[in-house]
Amino acid sequence: MVVTKLKKNDEIRVIAGKDKGKTGKILKIFKETNRVLVQGINFIKKHKKPTQNDRQGGIVQEERPIHLSKVMLLCSSCKKPTRVGRKFMESGEKIRFCKMCNADL
Repeated sequence: MVVTKLKKNDEIRVIAGKDKGKTGKILKIFKETNRVLVQGINFIKKHKKPTQNDRQGGIVQEERPIHLSKVMLLCSSCKKPTRVGRKFMESGEKIRFCKMCNADL
């Protein structure tokens, strides 16, 4: 299990794989498997059987989690994918910052 510097609702860009270059918002983080669920990224087609509740069935598209190593945080000020640093303020509060432009995230 890797400690991640990403959080829910962060804007990210995919840097590897079939969705390379796409951006989206993090919906959920799975710490035990080092994956994130991103809105609008990594769709798969799944065959669903008709059930008592869903009588239609058929082929549906759904988002699947993507590995943490394939995404980078988008800086809100410079609008580029960046690494994330952490620093402490005088008040003792820990904040994240962009390693490219040193802006607070």
